Formats: sequence, structure tokens, C-alpha cells
Amino acid sequence: MVKQRFAVQIEGRDVELSNLDKVMYPAAGFTKGEVIDYYTRIAPVLLPHLKDRALTRIRFPNGVDGAHFFEKNAPGGTPPWVRLETLPVPGSTKARETIDFVVVDELATLVWVANLASLELHTPQWRIGADPDLMVVDLDPGAPAGLKECCAVAVLMRDRLADDGLTAQPKTSGKKGMQLCVPISGTQDAEVVSGYARRVAEELSAQVPGSITAKMAKAVRPGKVFIDWSQNNAAKTTVAPYSLRAQATPTASTPLTWDEVAEMAMGAGAVRQLTAAEVLDRVEEHGDLLACLLEPGPPVPAR
Repeated sequence: MVKQRFAVQIEGRDVELSNLDKVMYPAAGFTKGEVIDYYTRIAPVLLPHLKDRALTRIRFPNGVDGAHFFEKNAPGGTPPWVRLETLPVPGSTKARETIDFVVVDELATLVWVANLASLELHTPQWRIGADPDLMVVDLDPGAPAGLKECCAVAVLMRDRLADDGLTAQPKTSGKKGMQLCVPISGTQDAEVVSGYARRVAEELSAQVPGSITAKMAKAVRPGKVFIDWSQNNAAKTTVAPYSLRAQATPTASTPLTWDEVAEMAMGAGAVRQLTAAEVLDRVEEHGDLLACLLEPGPPVPAR
């Protein structure tokens, strides 16, 4: 197969694109060109959530049915205009002390990573050089529990966090479950934030043990929603809002309204993950439902 390559200019940057007809999502016939088109069109609301955050990409060179790999380090051939930040990675499985992370601050860089078949974009809860400005609670359902059950737990978690003056914002994961994103002060380290998230998760698990677990062991998770407080570990990342996911169809991590969450919890709304096309329509209607995450919130209770 002859590789098709051509250059485009994006906001003054020269970006090389290739193989736009390659199918990334075979079940949906969704091509790499459509992946790049989606990321280009969603960029106005996505880029602020990627800005100043070290990016982990999950690349699928041959589409979602082929092999994939996680990539943190800048690959060979990275254009000189791409922002790189050299950061420590203690405990790296590849015995590296530092990694040159890609930071996506502009449209050209976003298109460049999309052209590398970086379908999934994951970021940490902190901005470079700072303490966490987000707390993330991942709600992971163990079958037969699903998104509906996650929504019910999300409402409980929202109300519990509100008791401590924290405002949670919901989004789907784009896969099975969902996340709650909470803007925090950026003045406490990840250990403090993770400890608080764990205490709240264990509290809710004790209150509703038949439906919720705060334990990571998979043996205790069937039929329950696992509140994964560990996402706040400094080394962890979470799928970015609006990022595509590697499913049969091109679903994306989608911000929701609390009315939608309540309806899904009651079985009154459509309980499913949303596609890239639907996300674009929602943004046109609602704008960025997670814009409030871009401003600092209050500190978490230390104890």
C-alpha cells in the first residue's frame, strides 16, 4: 500500500498528514481523516483542558482492532515547534528518570498527534510545575452494573462532596462508566487529594455496601460500582474531556448535565455512551459544560 502524505499549514505551523483514508473504526467505517476532523472541530473546547498538562497518548496505528501502545515520550520526528517538557518519572517501568512529554497547547499539535493515530488522550490532574487543580473520581461498573448504576452513585457522590463545599461535574468515560471532575485549589499535593477521595469513597461504600465498593480487588466488584479514588495519584492519568475512545464505534468522553445524570439513574434517559458526532452537536448546543474546571476551586478537607 502506497503511503499518502501531504503537508498543510495550521496557524503558521507546517503539519504533515498521511493515510487519511485508513479506517480506524472498522465497525463504523470511521477513518483517520474523520478522527482528525473531529479533533479539529472539537479543539476550541478540548484544548483548554489539555493546556499545560503532560499528555499520554494511546496510539492505534492500524485502528481499534489492531495492536496499540501507550506513549508518553515525544516520538522520533517530533516537529521542533511542538512544546516538550522534561519531567521526572519516578518508578518508570523503563528505568528512565525523566521523560520528554508532549504538551498540546495549540491546534497544530493536536492535529499532529491525531495524525499519529493517537485516538485516546489522557492527562494528569495537575498542570506542569503545580500541585493538582483537579480531583477526579472514576466510577467503574462491574457487570451486570452499568452506566445507569454509575449515574446513581454519581448523584450520591455529588451530594457528599457538596457537604464539603466541593462542586463535582460529570462526564462519561466513553467506555463503560463515568468520571466526576472537581476543581480544587491547586495548593495541596496529590497525596492529600488522594487521601480525601479515598475517605469519601470508603464512607459511601460503608453506607451502601451492596452497590458500591472502594476496593480495587476485582473479586469484590461484580454487580457494584467501584469508586476509584486512586486516579488522584500523581502518576495516574484520566481520559481528557472530549477524547475519543477505542471502542467499536467512535465514542468520546462526554460532559453531561446533572439533569441528564439524574434521568439516567432513574432509567428515564438514554443510558449509553455518546459518539463523536453527538458530542459535536452537544457542544454546539451547550458549549463546554466543563468550563468551570478551568478555574480553581476550594481546597479539599485535609482530615
